[in-house]
Amino acid sequence: MLPISYPHPTGLANPVTLRAAAALPAAGAWDTTPTEFPIIAADIFTLYLTYTRGAAGGAFDFQIQYSPYYADLAGVEDWFNDSALALGGVVLGADTQHLIQAAYTTFESQGATAEMVIYGPIQLERTIERIRVRARESADGVVGTPGTLHIVGVFNGE
Repeated sequence: MLPISYPHPTGLANPVTLRAAAALPAAGAWDTTPTEFPIIAADIFTLYLTYTRGAAGGAFDFQIQYSPYYADLAGVEDWFNDSALALGGVVLGADTQHLIQAAYTTFESQGATAEMVIYGPIQLERTIERIRVRARESADGVVGTPGTLHIVGVFNGE
């Protein structure tokens, strides 16, 4: 684990706004234009999320997406979803099957006031050029009355 004084990447001023404080899209739709951020010099990042529900039972989903490209390229898939991996059991004399799925995280509110949560720290590899975080009012929440979400990231690196 790196000390709190580990420097932020050169030319980067922390914290970085990855989603301005605003209402989530209606009807549980994902953000259509999440903020992209170049991270080639970052080694670790942490997300700070502030959510104010729109109605009792409100909840939000967020998904980190990564790109190995410095810019969008025509005819190429640019963004890749965060994933979850379940390792299969090892049995002598048989192949092992692992399971992988795209992953997102859900947070459900406990009260009417703004609630703050931290996600991370997340270790990065130098093969990632950009990230973005898309969000939506969760189907586990109240999609007819979306809440407000604000996301900032703090990046550390060389």
